[in-house]
Amino acid sequence: MAGPRTNSTGESLLVTLDRGSGEPLHRQLAAAVRDGVRSGRLRRGTTLPPTRRLAGELGVSRGVVVEAYQQLVAEGYLTSRTGGYTEVVAAPAAQRAAAAPATQPAPAVDFGYGRYDVANFPRAAWLRSIRRAYAQAPNERFGYLSGRGVPELHEALADYLNRVRGTAAFPDTIVISNGYAQGIALLAQVLAARGARRVAVEDPSADDDLRPMARTLGLEITGVPVDDDGIRTDAFDGLDADALVLTPTHQWPTGAVLSAQRRAAVLRWAAERGALVVEDDYDAEYRYDRSPVGAMQGLAPDLVAYSGTASKTLAPGLRLGWLVLPRSWVDEVAEAKLLADRGSPVLDQLAFADFLAHGEFDRHLRRMRPVYRRRRDVLLAALAAQLPELEPAGISAGLHLVTWLPADVDETALVAAAAHRGVRVNGVTPYRLSRAGRGGLIFGYSALNERAVADGVARLAAAFAELRRS
Repeated sequence: MAGPRTNSTGESLLVTLDRGSGEPLHRQLAAAVRDGVRSGRLRRGTTLPPTRRLAGELGVSRGVVVEAYQQLVAEGYLTSRTGGYTEVVAAPAAQRAAAAPATQPAPAVDFGYGRYDVANFPRAAWLRSIRRAYAQAPNERFGYLSGRGVPELHEALADYLNRVRGTAAFPDTIVISNGYAQGIALLAQVLAARGARRVAVEDPSADDDLRPMARTLGLEITGVPVDDDGIRTDAFDGLDADALVLTPTHQWPTGAVLSAQRRAAVLRWAAERGALVVEDDYDAEYRYDRSPVGAMQGLAPDLVAYSGTASKTLAPGLRLGWLVLPRSWVDEVAEAKLLADRGSPVLDQLAFADFLAHGEFDRHLRRMRPVYRRRRDVLLAALAAQLPELEPAGISAGLHLVTWLPADVDETALVAAAAHRGVRVNGVTPYRLSRAGRGGLIFGYSALNERAVADGVARLAAAFAELRRS
């Protein structure tokens, strides 16, 4: 039977011929290729091996292959191109027969959070770092490494995080992960292995990383309410949890900054409980109207696991994240990382280490802050002019903001009305564990230019007015 081609240049083709079947070999070969095309194993555009080479691989005369190819060309499965190349031109039968699936039209304006302006990725600077990484990396870096990642990136990250985020990071307390999602999954796995039963999170909070992973591991999730000063530590009385996951610098999604008094209260609770505080520092590098807020980890490195990522600052596709851990956690998290995937890609780590060490990361952030600030300012001005009933919050930093809705406006209805007008915007309520609380909208603005931001608010204002009239 035919199998998938081994590469796109047509160097080889897996085919089994049964010389004892009595069926001519050219027909067997044609049937194998035909079946491969119909099943999708041989895709449209695949170049098949030249007849002489395939004949040599199969141990048959060239005429057998020529005859099989000619038959498939006549049937419309293959075509012969100038230079003697033979290429698949037919689609799989299932693909030809299946109706195109119905898809939702893309919104004209997408305020969805998690979309970043990857068009501004610093390609030239990153390419320089890749070249230097290739040229300077010791040979042993391309072998199997520890679960923590490459030493060069540990050194560069410790220097950067201590300088910019106020952490108390040491190279030997850092574990590299494939973004935040894997980092929090590793922590959840170690928590479960240590016998943890319950993890506390902010309410509202993101629902796409920790929550499903914790439930898979049998960990209970409990929510702690958030107000304008971050997580409410007055709700800690009786809080029985083995870990607490926070976004203290820019609470997601409300944008609240955890006050100094509450930070101290969180750390007291963790020390008394013997619990781990997980600090998700997801977008702290972007600030516009306030002084920098340091990381909690710098206050209590033995209680706090700090999580950072390049997804919000460079590109999500890099899948680069890091954990700065209490020393007693490092070996177990590194072991979990090894079991997960044997370590993150070495070249990406080395390139990022070079990118940090040469100041390119700082330069990129300095370049992007005013870009995102302009988009935020356009959004705020448009909201003030066209939707003054909405109350913005969390505007001084990050890549999104929240607007609280008037009590008489239904969040779900407004989100649906906006979608009808071609605007995607998320409500706050789906991210609440309690489902109780003030209605609001989450505006991600980093991937939209100023014109799109203004257009989106105008469409939303029309939807809002229509909803009010109904």
